[in-house]
Amino acid sequence: MDTTLQDPLVGQLLDGRYRVDERIAVGGMATVYRAVDTRLDRVLALKVMHPALAADATFVERFIREAKSAARLDHPNVVGVFDQGAEGAYVYLAMEYVAGCTLRDVLRERGALQPRAALDILEPVLAALGAAHRAGFVHRDMKPENVLIGDDGRVKVADFGLVRAVGSVTSTTGAVLGTVSYLAPEQIEHGTADTRADVYACGVVLYEMLTGAKPYAGDTPAQVLYRHLNEDVPAPSALVPGLAVELDELVASATARHADVRPDDAVALLSRVREARAALGDEQLDAVPPQARDTAGDAVADAGPVSPEAMTSVIPRTAPMEPGAGAPPADSGHTSRLEVPLPPPPHPPGQARPRGGRVPMPRRGVLAALIAVLVVLGVGAGVWYIGSGQFTRVPALIGKTEQEARQRLGDAGLGVKEVRRDFSETVERGTVISSDPGTGERIRGNGSVTIVVSRGPEIVKVPDLKGKPLAEAQRELEKTGLAPGVVTEEFSEDVERGSVISTEPGAGAGRSPDTAVALTVSKGALVDVPDVVGDSVDDATRELKDAGFEVQVAPERINSAEEAGAVARQSPGKGAEAARGDTVTLTLSKGPRMVEVPDVVGDKADDAERKLKQAGFEVKVEKNFPFLGDEVESQSVDGGEQAPEGSTVTIRIKGL
Repeated sequence: MDTTLQDPLVGQLLDGRYRVDERIAVGGMATVYRAVDTRLDRVLALKVMHPALAADATFVERFIREAKSAARLDHPNVVGVFDQGAEGAYVYLAMEYVAGCTLRDVLRERGALQPRAALDILEPVLAALGAAHRAGFVHRDMKPENVLIGDDGRVKVADFGLVRAVGSVTSTTGAVLGTVSYLAPEQIEHGTADTRADVYACGVVLYEMLTGAKPYAGDTPAQVLYRHLNEDVPAPSALVPGLAVELDELVASATARHADVRPDDAVALLSRVREARAALGDEQLDAVPPQARDTAGDAVADAGPVSPEAMTSVIPRTAPMEPGAGAPPADSGHTSRLEVPLPPPPHPPGQARPRGGRVPMPRRGVLAALIAVLVVLGVGAGVWYIGSGQFTRVPALIGKTEQEARQRLGDAGLGVKEVRRDFSETVERGTVISSDPGTGERIRGNGSVTIVVSRGPEIVKVPDLKGKPLAEAQRELEKTGLAPGVVTEEFSEDVERGSVISTEPGAGAGRSPDTAVALTVSKGALVDVPDVVGDSVDDATRELKDAGFEVQVAPERINSAEEAGAVARQSPGKGAEAARGDTVTLTLSKGPRMVEVPDVVGDKADDAERKLKQAGFEVKVEKNFPFLGDEVESQSVDGGEQAPEGSTVTIRIKGL
């Protein structure tokens, strides 16, 4: 049976603009429809929150506010957000319509992918994430379900900015197990996520594309979480023999358990992906993994290269994919289930009505049946009247003007108890944010309702953070209602190391709540590194620390002209510039190496000097009066004897 026929929105015109044509996906938070924008005559995807969730004003504000963040990401590999609005109990987003499938569908159909195809998909995903990371956003929920592949082969990333809203209402075990497969260890252990958490998830997605399996298996989410925290992601070549070592290294780098070891963001990972691709030959890129399947589900034997376009051709096209939460319904060839069904209309349009609009029954007893029905209805109405005290349900007021809300309440026989006003980022100024009692709640017929009317968006001013330590600055931003954005470092003569130099936007700028603010942090002032070669380790350490540097002594020692135990080498070296707080590494001498002195008596002066220098000695030349000779008469260290490498040998030249 076509369940679309039971959906009350199909066939309706939402907000006087969007004609709802077909339901294409259902998730725990929203239902997605294919719709037409009647003003622009454009097909789009309409994501409508379930009415049960739309009654929560706080949830609605968060949902739409974060959708606005996604709308600011103008990138060809990001699913676009066109519009948002509300009509009665329906809160919606108008989004780009992408006909095609998800990467999850491709993996389910094809198993493992050839390296070329995997990289062809990963690169545009990283380009989209890179744009988000540089704008101060973190996706937080990267997984194959959120990678869309259009019928034309274009790759797009969905659900930017909606992750926190989705996570707050998703509680089914299956959804949790699907998500934890891509969570970075720091998300599990500390609940924190920055750009490197998205890098980790992309590494897991790459592993899954190359092998056809997730790196960690488990019967429960807890088992998967434990393995994320305590085991390294295995090399893909363990499942795909012969896979290029560059791909193993790429996965290992992106999925390092310690965030500091991973590439800083998606832009850095994209650079490494392109370097790895450039190092691979066609044979390595087009190698068919043993886990690959053809469209019938069998292993691919002697297949040629498979492009993303070819891959999408094997996926059912009965329903386009949702550009947001949830997956297409099971009857479209994808796996899903209806988690929060919309209430069916009083009479499903698809259900046949008996001819004549009545139920056939024997003519005898018609009058008796009618009397019985009237009696039952009369008794029931009396019981309801006595027991309920004439209760009325509060009409839908959200999104209505104050005057319209008063009119609706009056039509329902209710009054207005109080009108409160509050800021709202998502509800237009002068329209209702919420009511108490809420929509659909029962109230006595002569009761009154408190309504909260929007004062419009509240503008937050960026605080002056110059000179404040980074952690303190980030806390102050969050306290103000703004979001800490990308952190960059640069040298500064007047701002202490680790403290904020500037922000973007600058101090005093007005911004909407949750806007990301980028921070530039000081690496300290540049100072000259003092020369400590030849000093004792204690003297060198004291001099460097007085200059503001940390000191580290290398464990190995080297032969040098310096005496044993003195500093033979330093890094950074003499005259180099570094920031206070940086570390200078000292390498100590184990004394000079003893070298045999060549015999140069009787040689020409130039030849003798060359031989001694080649042996590692400094040379001093002395001449006898009248300074016209050119033959070595004697040398300060006899030939064949041992002398310290780098020491000076004096040669004397004969006079006439």
